[in-house]
Amino acid sequence: MKDIFDTHAHYDDKAFDPDRDELISALLSGRVCGIVNQGTDIASSRFSLELAEKYDGLYAAVGLHPECLDENSMNEIDTVRQLAAHPKAVAVGEIGLDYYYDVPRDLQKNVFSAMLELADDLSMPVNIHDREAHGDTLDIIKKYRPKGILHCFSGSAEMAREVVKLGMYIGMGGVVTFKNARKTLEVIDAVPLESLVLETDCPYLSPVPFRGKRNDSGNIIYTAEKIAEIKSTTAEEVLRITKENAQTVYKLK
Repeated sequence: MKDIFDTHAHYDDKAFDPDRDELISALLSGRVCGIVNQGTDIASSRFSLELAEKYDGLYAAVGLHPECLDENSMNEIDTVRQLAAHPKAVAVGEIGLDYYYDVPRDLQKNVFSAMLELADDLSMPVNIHDREAHGDTLDIIKKYRPKGILHCFSGSAEMAREVVKLGMYIGMGGVVTFKNARKTLEVIDAVPLESLVLETDCPYLSPVPFRGKRNDSGNIIYTAEKIAEIKSTTAEEVLRITKENAQTVYKLK
């Protein structure tokens, strides 16, 4: 059964240069039914669309990641709009806030807001990055009320409940298998399966037992098994429900 849907991947990353096509072909011929490759700037958004054109089960998100912003970023909004018109563009992403990096916060918030306005104008979901910026991220989400996913969720269970109330999905990946993932496990316990989607953020954040190695969509099974343990259900059920959630949020059914 093809039941793995990876809602957030970066197969454009140079880590996949040696075997990108072979790997993606093998994954989509196996248990993986869907992958959404995330753009982080104009170049990676274009690359994501090129990948999406090659594979039936691979789709693209186009956007500007907070780490990649500079003084020209606001001028790139129209280019993102043009890329989003591609038939295999299913979301505006990866967008959001990242206060770990030394990128001016006002610039981050302005571009994030512009990206949310663009997604609303195009009736597209978003894929949101939030690192060390939970308060501002939640405030902006409450203002614009987008549809989509808060990816690699690292906030509290209380924040997760607020996000779900706004109609968004919580993205979970390999972090759930880490020994120090107590807060993440509390979030999974607090959020119904109907509000969760699975992701890799590959090539990063490989689950145990592959932590520190290159990640890929096939490893989602380990994330599903850990969530199933917390939810007292089966990995097959977790994969089925999260696949349906992904297809719903990305309007693929």
